[in-house]
Amino acid sequence: MPDFDVLSFGETMAMLVADETGDLAAVNQFHKRIAGADSNVAIGLSRLGFQVAWLSRVGADSLGRFVVQTLEKEGLDCRHVAVDPAHPTGFQLKSRTDDGSDPQVEYFRRGSAASHLSVDSIAPSLLAARHLHATGIVPALSVTARAMSFELMTRMREAGRSLSFDPNLRPSLWSNEATMIREINRHAALAHWVLPGLGEGRLLTGFDDPADIAAFYLDLGAEAVVIKLGPDGAYYRTALDQGFIAGVPVARVVDTVGAGDGFAVGLISALLEGRDITEAVRRANWIGSRAVQSRGDMEGLPTRDELSTEFETAIREQARSHTGQR
Repeated sequence: MPDFDVLSFGETMAMLVADETGDLAAVNQFHKRIAGADSNVAIGLSRLGFQVAWLSRVGADSLGRFVVQTLEKEGLDCRHVAVDPAHPTGFQLKSRTDDGSDPQVEYFRRGSAASHLSVDSIAPSLLAARHLHATGIVPALSVTARAMSFELMTRMREAGRSLSFDPNLRPSLWSNEATMIREINRHAALAHWVLPGLGEGRLLTGFDDPADIAAFYLDLGAEAVVIKLGPDGAYYRTALDQGFIAGVPVARVVDTVGAGDGFAVGLISALLEGRDITEAVRRANWIGSRAVQSRGDMEGLPTRDELSTEFETAIREQARSHTGQR
């Protein structure tokens, strides 16, 4: 048996979050957290009881130590996080918003330690994981990171493992849009479960309708495609079934960052537990809605106990509201 259920990889950055609203240039006080879509999903799965291995690189600096210590506190196996003495840990500045709008984020990650991930970073023991989660961020970091991402996904697919892929588009990291589209779809073709947002899917496939976007990825080899529709929920499609699952109503949006990562946590965890696709999408919608009600990128991701007690209650309340019951 492998030491872990899930392997995830990518860049975790240190994040300095403003303590007050307003333009970052005028903010005087910040507090320190971590950020990174890939590690957000890893943390979310760990909180739900999965054994998760994390593959990455950090600098030989205080921010790198902070990143690793935080991930280990969240239960991630960080034995395969390399410390790079020549390149720094990436970081970002994030503004504070109180009205539900997207915060201002400034990145300082070019030439970071994680951008120097390469095929040599892949330890054979990592391939024992039963599932691999990947995003389109790592391929955008550098040519070597892109090669590692594709090689790791290829090896895991050939080994018979399940793979999930979230495009997580970062256009500013790519040299041009055509390259981004080509490389993201090349990676998506290796995944069993593909999770684009509607806007991402439209850009990557050229189709407008969710059904056509999903069909594009099914034709590439995916077994299930789930398209995030924001507050409207999600559309799913497999070879045998398709449909819309309504979103979970939210009284007040606090921070939109991390909602897609929470969605991925819900979908992947449920599918790994053997739940059907509709159950998985309902859980994904709920965790995504929970994420936007918490300040921070991953602070709203639930524990297993919270999932058990809160999720079923939320689904029952949603069902009652749809049927008009009190």
